[in-house]
Amino acid sequence: MFLHCDKTASHYVRVALDKVFGMNNFQSEIVWNYKRWSNSKKGLLNTHQVIYFYSKTSDFKFNQIYTDYSPTTNIDQILQERERDKNGKSIYKKDEDGNIVLAKGKKGVPLSDVWDIPYLNPKAKERVGYPTQKPVSLLQQIIKLCTNEEDVVLDPFCGSGTTCVAAKLLNRVYMGIDLSTDAVELANNRLKELVVSESNLVKNGVESYVGKTDKELALLKSIGAIPVQRNVGIDGFLQQQINGKPIPIRIQKKYETLDDTIRALDNAKQTKHSDVKIIIQTNDNRGLFQLDTDAVVLPSNELVIKEKLKGIGFRVDNGGDVHKIGQI
Repeated sequence: MFLHCDKTASHYVRVALDKVFGMNNFQSEIVWNYKRWSNSKKGLLNTHQVIYFYSKTSDFKFNQIYTDYSPTTNIDQILQERERDKNGKSIYKKDEDGNIVLAKGKKGVPLSDVWDIPYLNPKAKERVGYPTQKPVSLLQQIIKLCTNEEDVVLDPFCGSGTTCVAAKLLNRVYMGIDLSTDAVELANNRLKELVVSESNLVKNGVESYVGKTDKELALLKSIGAIPVQRNVGIDGFLQQQINGKPIPIRIQKKYETLDDTIRALDNAKQTKHSDVKIIIQTNDNRGLFQLDTDAVVLPSNELVIKEKLKGIGFRVDNGGDVHKIGQI
């Protein structure tokens, strides 16, 4: 059994569930973590809810789900078997010829008790206006954990029917109960036309949202700017505003002329009503037309250093090595 509750009721719910199922049948406290819009009240922004996982007995069905390794994980080390030496220290296992023994294939990292699943935004296709509606993807993950196809899924407080929708999509037998006739009618309508908002975060991972290089992020951080991902023309905004309007920033790309950078920034719709725009110039390729711009063009520190070295007879190649002008 999985039961979701907000933080104000969590203690009382846990006590009641311990009495019903027994403390020994408590399996996990799952933290549903998500990003939400800004907080209007004084205090920390609420960005998680708690789901309690109980079983009826110690013998319960559980399907392990695996997730991708973290980008910081040394995969090559994971794919090598380990053993304990005579001092109890973990070392790489070697065969009789001294070669490291490779481990069996790895499936990934077992699913943890913190789930990063997006909250339903106001424009989500599956949103039906029910006040406590949860994402279908959240219920699908719960159902996958403890049931197989054609198993029975029961939601005795089904609300808008999200659990039933998720169960139907996963080929489970489902039953939903609710006191509200409006909720039952809404659930039946959703089951007739299954609508799910696809989450790119769940599908592709958070790394898919990061489009900035480490160098670009460092440049933005150096001037106190907020990075903007997935925007063709803008790389960030200054934290300050002028006349109540944002100050957009674009960084000149490696193979981009300054003219190209100006066009990209000017064409971005978020810049139309900005009084001030900023371009960070990273190379000396200005282009053929020398376009006029009302943007403030700031040379990057790297470009300033290159120009200073050039002035005293040196140049910096694409690899970052410094040479005396005239030398290869």
